[in-house]
Amino acid sequence: MKQLQGDCVEWAGRLDKDGYGSMYAAGKTRRAHKIFYEACFGDIPEGLELDHLCRNRHCVNPEHLEAVTHAENRRRGALAQTHCKHGHEFSAENTYSRLDRVKRECRACHRASEARRRAGRKEAANESAE
Repeated sequence: MKQLQGDCVEWAGRLDKDGYGSMYAAGKTRRAHKIFYEACFGDIPEGLELDHLCRNRHCVNPEHLEAVTHAENRRRGALAQTHCKHGHEFSAENTYSRLDRVKRECRACHRASEARRRAGRKEAANESAE
């Protein structure tokens, strides 16, 4: 992974539904960070996508972008998360990882999900027994 140099350059224009800078260029709407990257380094290599090393989707600083595979981009994004969507910290004691997934899971949320699943099965079994 590249070492970041300089500060983020935040896009002040329109943002798309995913929070990336968006602009109209060459007859179509494109993500601004891709245009800035291509202006500095040329085309994005086939099969690769841009990773914001700074984790800031608004940033268009080409020095903060690196062309990587989709799997690597997802892996880096997952590792950058410090808390689950319910606010539990991803610590060694509270993190559950499956080999078939890039995404980590919070053990507290995983236990709650499993309890809901078991309760649903128990309820379904009771209804079918009646």
